[in-house]
Amino acid sequence: MGKATAAPAAFEPEFIEGVRTIFEEKIVFNQVLGLKVQDVAPDRVTARIDMRPDLIGHYAYNRMHGGVISAGLDAMGGLAVMAAIGARHMDEAPLQRLQRFAKLGTIDLRIDYLRPAIGAHFELRAQVLRLGSRVATTRMEFLGADGQLLSAGAAAYIVS
Repeated sequence: MGKATAAPAAFEPEFIEGVRTIFEEKIVFNQVLGLKVQDVAPDRVTARIDMRPDLIGHYAYNRMHGGVISAGLDAMGGLAVMAAIGARHMDEAPLQRLQRFAKLGTIDLRIDYLRPAIGAHFELRAQVLRLGSRVATTRMEFLGADGQLLSAGAAAYIVS
């Protein structure tokens, strides 16, 4: 995986707020999904999504639709890459690091649906497995309120 480097203990509040604003407000589709950032750390990110009547699949009452799960996990992989890029460039000011996300895009996505996603809310987690100069690889999880793994994902993102 390359040279190991010590990750910073935590990001500055203005960086975290900037990432949250980009993720929750500037990316309109994330607003539609209702994704809310819970934690942004250099090595992992977490978010929450609440069940909403307009996100329920037409064939299964109170079951989160697979498309919503897939989109949420894809967004979380992107958020994890944002955090990893931010950690890599801690020598830059927070605003300068936030501008590095303009070229981020999904190039490959795989989702495994393990169990029906039934519940009032869900937790999404993601981490970067490898951050290269052009491509980042991530792993994501979609969990029920009880912590049970409902879906898992893996993705690759273009970062340059």
